[in-house]
This record gives sequence, structure tokens and C-alpha cells, in this order.
Amino acid sequence: MRVYGAVALRGFRRFATYRVATLAGVFTNTIFGFILAYTFIALWTVRPHLGGYDLPHAVTYVWLGQAMLATTAIMGGGVEADLIERIRTGDVAIDLYRPADLQLWWLAADLGRAGFQLLGRGVLPMVVGALVFPLAWPEQPLTWAYFFASIALGAVVSYAIRYLVALAAFWLLDGSGLTLLAALSAVFFSGMLLPLPVFPGWLGALARTLPWSSLLQVPADIFLGSRSGGAVMTGLAFQAGWALALLGAGQLLQAVATRKVVVQGG
Repeated sequence: MRVYGAVALRGFRRFATYRVATLAGVFTNTIFGFILAYTFIALWTVRPHLGGYDLPHAVTYVWLGQAMLATTAIMGGGVEADLIERIRTGDVAIDLYRPADLQLWWLAADLGRAGFQLLGRGVLPMVVGALVFPLAWPEQPLTWAYFFASIALGAVVSYAIRYLVALAAFWLLDGSGLTLLAALSAVFFSGMLLPLPVFPGWLGALARTLPWSSLLQVPADIFLGSRSGGAVMTGLAFQAGWALALLGAGQLLQAVATRKVVVQGG
């Protein structure tokens, strides 16, 4: 476990060195936060309590989304690009010789990245939003603990999905198309565009059962108090269940893929 802790710390430090990129990301998240916040204000003014949210909760949801966009890598941007490139070049063979599991190694690196993104790109946009809009904050200190636990589980689920996509490069060699498809699916089904309770009928029910809802909707529900008491534990169990299922699928696909190490042009 000490090895994986060191890998996570290295992942944190690696992304901490990209100061200009981090500031640019904060600026972008803040601008989009304002655009979406005023869009939500217009929508909720016409349709009060849409999806069970009042206006302060809807606006808070916007800023939570901007805070978690990079943290749970909803649009990608995690370690999967590095892994895909190492598979394409054949350098992954070196990774397989390490006395560590390939999946857990990259998971540790991605959790380090997620930790930095939460602090580097998550906190400041939320602060800016709070200075301009009346946001809804948790009333109980324990809610914050559940919220951060949910963020961690959401980051694991996100990684597990992106790891499966990255492993497809063993067969496709160029994983850019599948990566784009995965990012679009995550944006839509995580609730990044609109809260999932706003989705109509069967589409909303389906979206809430898919793993992408773990990336934003479940943590936001906990933060906003839409889940309380036993529903909080149910939400965390939902995320943990998807994390275990997807990581297990990753282990199975990894076992198949590592028997097929293909070096493009090598």
C-alpha cells in the first residue's frame, strides 16, 4: 500500500506543477458557472421547483458541477490518455514488469490527480459562486463527510470507466474515438447538463441507475440534502457497488488484454 500512496502523491504533485493550466481551468469553470447559473435562473423562474429543486439549490448544483468537472474527470483529462499512449507505443510492457497491479497503479495516480483538481480547480469557482449567488450549504457537519466520501467514490467510478476505455487501445491502438464517446456519455448521464431528476420518465430513471450518475448527481444530492438519513447510505452503497463492479470488469479485461501486447510499428 505504501507504493500506491507514493504513486498517488506523485500524481498530485505532477498536476500541481501545471499552474498556468490550473488557473486557466479555474477561469473557464468560473465563466461557464456564470453562464449556466443565469441559464438555470431563467429556467427555474419559469418552472419553480423543477426536478424538486428550488432556485438556490439549482444554482448551487451548477457550481457543484463546475467544482467536480475536473475532479471526477467528467470530460476526461485523467491518466487514461497516458495509459493509452503507453499501450500504443508498447511502453506498457514496462509497466507490466512492475511489482504492482497495473490497474491499482493507475488508480492511485488518478486519485492523486483528483485530489489536486478538487483543491486546485474545485474550491475557487465555488467561492466565486458563493460571493455572487445565495448558495445552499449543508446544515449538518456530518453531511460534509458524506459528501467528500461520495466525491472519492465518484472519482473511483470515473477512473474505472476510463480504465476500461483505455484498455480498448490494446485492440484499437487509437483510443481517441472511444474516449470522446465516453466523455460525451459522462457529460450527459452524470447530470452535468441538467440534474437527472429533470430528465423525463424512463430516461431519468435509466440515467439515475447508470454509473455516470456517481460522478456528480449522487454527491450533489448529498450536498443539497436531497438524500438524507438512510438515503445517504444508499447513495454511497450505489457508488461503491458500481466501483467494485467496474474495477472487477477492468481486472478481467486486463487479464485478457495483457496477453495481447501489440506494439504499433514495433
